[in-house]
Amino acid sequence: MLLYVFDLFGVAVFAASGALAGIAAGLDVLGVLVLASITAVGGGTLRDVLLGRHPIFWIRDSVPLYTIIAATAATVAWVHYLPVPMDALLVADALGLAMFAVSGAQVAEKAGCRPLVVVLMGTLTGSGGGVLRDLLSAKVPLILRQDIYASAAIAGIGVYLLLRAAKVPTAGAFAGGFITVAATRLAAIAFELRLPTFVLPG
Repeated sequence: MLLYVFDLFGVAVFAASGALAGIAAGLDVLGVLVLASITAVGGGTLRDVLLGRHPIFWIRDSVPLYTIIAATAATVAWVHYLPVPMDALLVADALGLAMFAVSGAQVAEKAGCRPLVVVLMGTLTGSGGGVLRDLLSAKVPLILRQDIYASAAIAGIGVYLLLRAAKVPTAGAFAGGFITVAATRLAAIAFELRLPTFVLPG
């Protein structure tokens, strides 16, 4: 139940970030809701489609959809009356990324996927919705820029798999992966860490 609550928290945070992107892009109310929904459940939807999991998680359980609607409404109301707490949103986004990445890895692991596929599915779950959000907002996706985002998810999933290989109980491995993702992302934000880029000569 606790993990389910945290999962809904991640849905709400990602929905809020999608709603903010829609508002910044000047979309109407429906457009904002659509962008919030894609950001919140896009990664998990792509994961379920690729793994052949049916029905897709938000069809099987509609609570995430209600969470998206509530988070979008709260975000729209908030920006009309109060400044957006960007620092708090970044922290919440890091926690949402950690939750989705490791839980997505668990889903792939339970489906019998090999470790590399588990890493890919977990990373897709954590960052796929943000990629779709950025593409629909006519931006270069965050994970293709210098920001340490998807790489934080990869690091955390790697820790999770290593702990599982060392026979650490699932809860302990999940906690280790979660902390790694969140700490890596928050450190990148706090210290403005970036991945190196390649520049062609001339």
